[in-house]
Amino acid sequence: MTDKKTKITGWLHHKRSSGGIAFFLVRDGTRIIQCTIKKDKLPKEFEEIEKLPVESVVELQGVTKEERRAPGGYELQVDKVKILHKAAEDYPLASVEKKMREHGPDFLLDQRHFELRTEKMMLVLKIRAKLLQLARKWFDDHGFTEFHSPIFTAAACEGGSTLFPVKYFDQKVFLAQSWQLYAEAAIASIGKIFTISPSFRAEKSRTRRHLTEYWHLEAEEPFCDFEGLLKTEEELVTFMLHGVAKEMPEELKKLGREPEDLLRIKPPFRRMTHEEAIEILQKVGVKIKQGEDITWEKEKILTEKETQPFFLTHFPRGIKAFYHMPDPKRPDVTLSTDLLAPEGWGEITGGGQRIHDYDELMKRIKEEKLDPKAYQWYLDLRKYGTVPHSGFGLGVERMIAWICKLEHIRDAIAFPRLINRVYP
Repeated sequence: MTDKKTKITGWLHHKRSSGGIAFFLVRDGTRIIQCTIKKDKLPKEFEEIEKLPVESVVELQGVTKEERRAPGGYELQVDKVKILHKAAEDYPLASVEKKMREHGPDFLLDQRHFELRTEKMMLVLKIRAKLLQLARKWFDDHGFTEFHSPIFTAAACEGGSTLFPVKYFDQKVFLAQSWQLYAEAAIASIGKIFTISPSFRAEKSRTRRHLTEYWHLEAEEPFCDFEGLLKTEEELVTFMLHGVAKEMPEELKKLGREPEDLLRIKPPFRRMTHEEAIEILQKVGVKIKQGEDITWEKEKILTEKETQPFFLTHFPRGIKAFYHMPDPKRPDVTLSTDLLAPEGWGEITGGGQRIHDYDELMKRIKEEKLDPKAYQWYLDLRKYGTVPHSGFGLGVERMIAWICKLEHIRDAIAFPRLINRVYP
């Protein structure tokens, strides 16, 4: 690496000059590299080089040297410069910190196309890509096949109040909340399956944990009961956490996350029933009754002092969607689970064992006052070759926000879609 002739091409991320030496930080898409340009080496070009605006594009050649004060511990000592593009002088994010103080987060969101160039967003997006790469590897190693389902759907999966309606020629359809119903059809064809795709929830939530469009990692397994589901979830999540900690430790540290925090997480994960969680909340003074839903604010209370993820299980029958299988030992609760991330982040996955009996599924559809005609094809699956099966969905941005210690989920995705934002 050192004392070798090197050429890099990239964007001028930051610059400073001192005593006839220009220090450039150049972003080449893989990292930020310190480059030193001395006036005595390039006397004719130095003045023009020194005045280059940030975000100009340059091609630099020189020798790589070890330099412990430079980002990454190396610098390029430049002997040849080629200017490929001279940027305009008024780059909107020349001082991110100053702009934040003056204008707040909305300014940065308006300039998101430029904010992607900040080191923080670079790191987050690379960690995001690594996590999804690790997930695909785990699924591949465990015999899962990637399967894609429609974005336009005719029926609700999670609930009618959070659907985005779309005019589809002469009828109304909805943007998918989940692939799950279609996944249950596909398992009888290709067995264990997974997907990584966008999902849409019209939740009118202004919280640090909600997006209206987010990426959903989902899996469905035939011949899998509730215990098998929990095992799949904890093994997958652990593999992803350990993989990113081992392969991107320096990137994590720059974001404030010690890799050892993730390496300490190992299965089996602790379990807590919904009923037990209510009791814990009541003991710390939270006003909540048995059978009530545990909101994200209450999840924060449950998880803020935790250092390990844990399963919240056996939600009451009326809280979870109609397809969750009632516990045979206690039909008023379901074989359902959320995986809660520690440090106050709360739910990152949701899933459970599905009802595979036709009559029981029809009963639940009617209990929820849903139209059986809209789910006829889904009911048909219980007539021909039905088997016990389970699945879950993982919110990619929520997991990234927890791992990267982000203050808001909007920074876990390149162009966030929020209740009040669809630009840029």
